[in-house]
Amino acid sequence: MPKTSARLLALLSLLQARRDWPGPLLAERLEVSPRTVRRDVDRLRELGYPIAAFKGPDGGYRLDAGARLPPLLFDDDQAVALAVALRTAAATGAGIGEAAARALTTVRQVMPARLRHRVDALEVTAVERTGGPPRPQADPRVLVALSTAVHAREVLRFDHSPAYAPATADAPPAVRRVEPHRLVTWGGRWYLVAWDLDRADWRTFRADRITPRTPTGPRFTSREVPGGDVAAFVAARFQGSDAPGGWPCRGEVILDAPASAVVGHVRDGIVEEHGQDRCRVVLGAWSWPGLAAELGRFDVDIEVVGPDALREAFARLARRCADAAGPRPGTGAGPAGPQKPTRRVS
Repeated sequence: MPKTSARLLALLSLLQARRDWPGPLLAERLEVSPRTVRRDVDRLRELGYPIAAFKGPDGGYRLDAGARLPPLLFDDDQAVALAVALRTAAATGAGIGEAAARALTTVRQVMPARLRHRVDALEVTAVERTGGPPRPQADPRVLVALSTAVHAREVLRFDHSPAYAPATADAPPAVRRVEPHRLVTWGGRWYLVAWDLDRADWRTFRADRITPRTPTGPRFTSREVPGGDVAAFVAARFQGSDAPGGWPCRGEVILDAPASAVVGHVRDGIVEEHGQDRCRVVLGAWSWPGLAAELGRFDVDIEVVGPDALREAFARLARRCADAAGPRPGTGAGPAGPQKPTRRVS
């Protein structure tokens, strides 16, 4: 029979593996008597593990949630997965970087050497985007409050700060009433997907701009997001359309470049071969000038297939570029140096 300490760890591992364990089955797995199982359960309770007993023909035990966090038991893969998650937590936008670092230190201290070496070999650095302000971090307490309302299906009231200006006495945060549907993360930010009761429409709210109000409202019957797929719905919203995968402006062109040279630089678009060293590109953007500029970055000739709005955007962009490249003030001459051939836009 294994020693008491090893047996307690084996018992704890079994209790974590499934919800309910009949007493006789636990005794069989541990190769001990039911009386020994009862004693070991009492020892685990003394250590802080909330183990409940249930009655019946197959009466046994289950590991419940308690008032405090007792020591946990992980297998090798779980321990490494936990360490990886803690190392990358700073990049999630959840504002838990410092807490995650402290948790990783705690976990690492009790890891056996073979696992500690695997974890130490993983070096991850979260790099913020350059050229813009730091990305706001969501308050973990707000994320918990939002997630709780989603799980309970309770109407949520919250203050929503303006997107581009801080709230003032003259322009306080807007009070929103919603049926929270799902908490999602996109591009390093957290969002609440919800049905706005006052606007009778689906909305996405940035979690770092939300200040929940208490108490929550009445329970509600959950609705289904358009299309039934939350991920597709959120992606479509960030692409500027309620239709999955849609942008407000979408055009088609032929580029004088092979598809292999273009496909690596096109996101959320279609690139197909179109004859020798040419390719067909279907791409979307927030505006027609923006789409024209996006396609113009390929330093090749462009043939516009459609629509006319894209042709007009190219014409406007060409005039602006020509004005920008016009004669220097007081010289009557254009910029020095060789001139590249004019792009063909048809």
